[in-house]
Amino acid sequence: MTGVLPSQSIKALINQGVLSASPDIIDAQIQPASLDLRLGTKAWRVRASFLAGKDRTVLDRLSEFEMHQVDLTQGAVLEKGCVYVVPLMETLDLTDDLQAVANAKSSTGRLDLLTRVITDGGTEFDRIPSGYKGPLFAEICPRSFSVLVRPGMRLNQIRFRQGQAVLSDADLSALHQSDTLVSGTAVIDEGLGFSVDLKPATGTLVGYRAKPHTGVIDLDRIGAYDPAEFWEELHSSNGQIILDPGAFYILVSQEAVHIPPAYAAEMAPFLAMVGEFRVHYAGFFDPGFGHAAAGGHGSRGVLEVRCHEAPFVLEHGQVVGRLVYERMLEQPAQIYGADIASNYQGQGLKLSKHFKSV
Repeated sequence: MTGVLPSQSIKALINQGVLSASPDIIDAQIQPASLDLRLGTKAWRVRASFLAGKDRTVLDRLSEFEMHQVDLTQGAVLEKGCVYVVPLMETLDLTDDLQAVANAKSSTGRLDLLTRVITDGGTEFDRIPSGYKGPLFAEICPRSFSVLVRPGMRLNQIRFRQGQAVLSDADLSALHQSDTLVSGTAVIDEGLGFSVDLKPATGTLVGYRAKPHTGVIDLDRIGAYDPAEFWEELHSSNGQIILDPGAFYILVSQEAVHIPPAYAAEMAPFLAMVGEFRVHYAGFFDPGFGHAAAGGHGSRGVLEVRCHEAPFVLEHGQVVGRLVYERMLEQPAQIYGADIASNYQGQGLKLSKHFKSV
């Protein structure tokens, strides 16, 4: 059997000791197709981002790159523009037929927190090979805002796979015919393409741009911050905006996305050749996201965009990324938006949950 493991299989992995943690994993960490990972009690400020590399441990490399240690137990600020490594509470003892992939959670990406999982012997970010046994670490680099963190905060999530379950374009086309995966015309080419919406149905607000000099965001405070103190509104009357190099933007897809309960999806950047920008953070889309089975009528994808090298004109309807769909091993016991807290079901253009509603 091949597929992404659902919540009930993740619980089985915990019971079998494949997943363990100190303190123990709690039910609130288990999502329909992933497990939230928790920050430990200290952070290392390091000189640069790094991978452990073959036959090396993360702790070995920390001795090379460490600048100083930060105690997180009473809460500590991770400064914008700095790189930190934080041991996670969870450890893995993967079987030979089980691999894992990690990613930033939605709210993490929307704050422009570059956070990736690294492992002992690792040669890639966020990719954990089958048979891995050992600790997990989060590399965190706040890009736009300094953030206050504490032990137990969940910035990353991890998904487990047996075998290769990615849908081919032919399978994806067939699934779209039966389930209408996206509103409008489906652009299918190594995944399901999605485009940017710069002509809203009402008004001229098309997105937000992070302000360069702001206060600290406490990641435990939900709905607490005035968006105007951290974001500039972006308006367009002609269906285009100019992206500035180094700036961070929150935009929204033109299409409403549906993820059927027996599938999951991952957002991936589009080809670099389309322009001097990228959808900065790949993200997981859980089974049931935007789907009628979970009370949804389609949910648009929020795009976290960073421009590189040169100013770039982004135009309405331009394809900026794609969704790669995968089969679930079986349908999760609970799906996104049904019976669990789901901050972004039915979303349109939306900042992270830390900000007051606009």
